[in-house]
Amino acid sequence: MNQRGRGALTNRAGRYEKQRVEPLEEPPDPWCEEEPPPLRTTVTPEATRSIISTNDSPDVPFDQSINPYRGCEHGCVYCFARPTHAYLGLSPGLDFETRLFSKPEAPRLLREELRRPGYRCQTIALGANTDPYQPIERKLGITRQILEVLAEHHHPVSVVTKSDLVLRDLDLLAPMAQEKLACVLVSITTLDRGLARRMEPRAPSPPRRLAAIEGLARAGVPAGVLASPMIPGLNDSELEAILAAASRAGAASAGYILLRLPLEIKDLFSEWLEANEPLKAPRVLALLRETRGGRLYDSAFGQRMRGSGPHADLLRRRFEVACRRHGLRHRPEPLDAGRFVVPARPGDQMALFT
Repeated sequence: MNQRGRGALTNRAGRYEKQRVEPLEEPPDPWCEEEPPPLRTTVTPEATRSIISTNDSPDVPFDQSINPYRGCEHGCVYCFARPTHAYLGLSPGLDFETRLFSKPEAPRLLREELRRPGYRCQTIALGANTDPYQPIERKLGITRQILEVLAEHHHPVSVVTKSDLVLRDLDLLAPMAQEKLACVLVSITTLDRGLARRMEPRAPSPPRRLAAIEGLARAGVPAGVLASPMIPGLNDSELEAILAAASRAGAASAGYILLRLPLEIKDLFSEWLEANEPLKAPRVLALLRETRGGRLYDSAFGQRMRGSGPHADLLRRRFEVACRRHGLRHRPEPLDAGRFVVPARPGDQMALFT
């Protein structure tokens, strides 16, 4: 049963849990018209020892990233980050979007890591796992504090988000962009408000995301669009329309990712599909298997982002044609890592007077 404002239908146990709890199937009480109480969001500060994550994946266009939060209240049912909640002993289902963790020490840790001997400045991807501008950022402001540190030390940053809350930080991003230190990618999965509301229940609506692209471009911040994820048989027919709308709003670059269903997401997405799109579900799952060598997911580098087979090839060609038609680059222009200034150590300023 759908929980109002939530993406996942259940709280399936993570893959590391030995015990699993299954909901008791009972017929609905015809005399009861009350809906179940809404699930509340909790946010727990997390004691972290480091903040910059690194990766060496050949199909990921960045080497280091920062995620200010664990879990994401946007509740996108397809989110590839959901399985990370299993590491915490929590469910990748409803727990992922209701039991969140913040990293209030992120700005301090970032300064320390930027001043480490041997640190090599490369663009930091902000929000590569969970959205840095999800609703709790409005109150906590951790993403903004991270941007303040990066701006102060002329460190390049790329931001990925679904939220127009990014416009709040134009006073930081616009000056950085003038020095080729910032770009923002806005993810738009569909232009259909109804589908977006069911699939991404607490993320800003598609028009607000297009408005974010427009606001960024007007302020001189390089903006791109991620038509992601593309779900065969559900939203992939919108690819050209998404790129066209983003181009009109001022996007300069574009990308797309084929739906990824690693680990627990396969079951979470399948049950959502059966409940929300029952007539389309068999075809969607069949097409996904066609693009993944007969499975619902293939984790191989070079395949996991794009898939293979006729449908995946056609999607790639459609993307390339649409990009040429609208003058969209396949990725943002490189940022400038040569302006970086190492943070001073405590006491360094006093040395000027001795």
